[in-house]
Amino acid sequence: MQRKSKLFLQALKYSIPHLGKCMQKQHLNHYNFADHYYNRIKLKKYHLTKCLQNKPTVSELARNIPSRSFSSKDFLPIKQENEKSLSENMDAFEKVRTKLETQPQEEYEIINAEVKHGGFVYYQEGCCLVRSKDEEADNDNYEVLFNLEELKLDQPFIDCIRVAPDEKYVAAKIRTEDSEASTCIVVKLSDQPVMEASFPNVSSFEWVKDEEEEDVLFYTFQRNLRCHDVYRATFGDNKRNERFYTEKDPSYFVFLYLTKDSRFLTINIMNKTTSEVWLIDGLSPWDPPVLIQKRIHGVLYYVEHRDDELYILTNVGEPTEFKLMRTAADTPAIMNWDLFFTMKRNTKVVDLDMFKDHCVLFLKHSNLLYVNVIGLADDSVRSLKLPPWACGFIMDTNSDPKNCPFQLCSPIRPPKYYTYKFAEGKLFEETGHEDPITKTSRVLRLEAKSKDGKSVPMTIFHKTDSEDLQKKPLLVHVYGAYGMDLKMNFRPERRVLVDDGWILAYCHVRGGGELGLQWHADGRLTKKLNGLADLEACIKTLHGQGFSQPSLTTLTAFSAGGVLVGALCNSNPELLRAVTLEAPFLDVLNTMMDTTLPLTLEELEEWGNPSSDEKHKNYIKRYCPYQNIKPQHYPSIHITAYENDERVPLKGIVNYTEKLKEAITEHAKDAGEGYQAPNVVLDIQPGGNHVIEDSHKKITAQIKFLYEELGLDSTSVFENLKKYLKF
Repeated sequence: MQRKSKLFLQALKYSIPHLGKCMQKQHLNHYNFADHYYNRIKLKKYHLTKCLQNKPTVSELARNIPSRSFSSKDFLPIKQENEKSLSENMDAFEKVRTKLETQPQEEYEIINAEVKHGGFVYYQEGCCLVRSKDEEADNDNYEVLFNLEELKLDQPFIDCIRVAPDEKYVAAKIRTEDSEASTCIVVKLSDQPVMEASFPNVSSFEWVKDEEEEDVLFYTFQRNLRCHDVYRATFGDNKRNERFYTEKDPSYFVFLYLTKDSRFLTINIMNKTTSEVWLIDGLSPWDPPVLIQKRIHGVLYYVEHRDDELYILTNVGEPTEFKLMRTAADTPAIMNWDLFFTMKRNTKVVDLDMFKDHCVLFLKHSNLLYVNVIGLADDSVRSLKLPPWACGFIMDTNSDPKNCPFQLCSPIRPPKYYTYKFAEGKLFEETGHEDPITKTSRVLRLEAKSKDGKSVPMTIFHKTDSEDLQKKPLLVHVYGAYGMDLKMNFRPERRVLVDDGWILAYCHVRGGGELGLQWHADGRLTKKLNGLADLEACIKTLHGQGFSQPSLTTLTAFSAGGVLVGALCNSNPELLRAVTLEAPFLDVLNTMMDTTLPLTLEELEEWGNPSSDEKHKNYIKRYCPYQNIKPQHYPSIHITAYENDERVPLKGIVNYTEKLKEAITEHAKDAGEGYQAPNVVLDIQPGGNHVIEDSHKKITAQIKFLYEELGLDSTSVFENLKKYLKF
């Protein structure tokens, strides 16, 4: 699980574990945030043959993405009738194994998230929390601080680390791969480190130091996926643990964020459309918090600090897109906010980073990435258009005020380092081996026209030398909910599909956040059908422009993206041949009418309230996948679900699958002899997590399913997988 640093918005929005069905245990969004220790990401290059010889432990896999580890036992058949093809694939693996292990392979990057504080680097090594001197961080000379096995958890890994300001304590949040539950441990750093305390179900946590030089840990407590309570604790001779704040509105959640200069700890109280922020003085943490601005429905704002000024990213005013404002720290109310910088139309603010003399905005405009560097001394603005292959940022905070490092990535290209140097006013890119994918593939940005004339952006990848694209298989990706961007981080399995001749298409439909806040607003509540119309327009546009054909078109989504996929399968099944879904949200109506579920109240802003609003109820009925199943031909569908998933209950997925099979059976009776019914596979995995993106069994099962449904030879794709994934 990649645990990169998070900055401003990503810390407060994308990584919060209360965004409902959009929550991505996604390695791109795990809870490491900008702090006064400045998390450091080190990109270490390994030779593939070396990695094949040293199979990592589970805990190492938790730190090392995009590495994967496969074994032959992961290639188990989903159905008994698949045994023959499975055997053929395994024979193919054995034929290429020797060749791959004896020939030099491409180098690839493994990302290790580490927390640097003082002269030490803190990280996970095997099943232990360790630290080593900074200059020895690349060696095996480290000090063990805590053995995770003492917690008696099944394959635990460290999700997040925070070091106290004076380095007397270190806190770490521990999780397991198959559960969202977590434990925060506090270790006293001494000649013989010892666990001082542990707290269950901690979401966010930060250290500050009080007037008496005592370390104070603030943390939020999560119960049933809801996070409403803030606690503060001290250790040593003056132990205490007290509840500091409780949010009364069940539709809101609470999250902590420490400003980059450590001057203020912010208590962020948010739902999906409204926020409220309180400041805790980092120099006087026992003083009462100061309210920035009382919550106003529809107003979002996030706070950073520099030189006694608050920089506030907010959507207040017209247009209702994010803009940057500032005010004096001692006059924080909204009437004192002065407009500082506005964004272009159709711009998504991905993140913000604050430096001594500069503010850096990471932006997505018209489906392309930009960095805007604002000089705070003279209000100058330098806008940098980034390489067209780049589809996403990976933020990298550090303590160097002279440089702003970050990484760029795409679904088929591993992350690459870039650094903006303020003194030179230039952007420098990492030198070294150029990924061959830049020459062997193309990235295109096209637009589809939806029914109402709205232009819907698409990002497309295919091999440069592909001939007759109309005969190539197509894998379409969609999400379209919560104002979240479609995930476009590097995935080795997507890369091998492109290498094997597939076309990948990412459809940035309304309901997502790719074009800003209004793009989300135009695809939620009683505008959800806009997202469905956008998806339909994208697929038809792709076919119309010569990208594949319905018999070779597949569609994939996870979580809330399942709503649009399931709806399309009901309304236009002829556009698709096969579908793969992971933890899909398919029964919107019954879920949103069940207020006993942990996230129903938090989800009202996205889906509506069918229990009390007849208009919302009738509208949901129009698109809800479960409600609209009917006897007709459907594409084949492979669904991965998780047994104890609290976000998308298994019951709804099982009910959907059973109803779908009944409809297919009924249609088959009327279709007569010779009708080939689609396959419907429900693969239920153990555990209580929501989406396990790096599940080896899931990846191989989905690829195998797609190849079999399209009648394609899978030998080369599994051969290519071995270049990136270890057996």
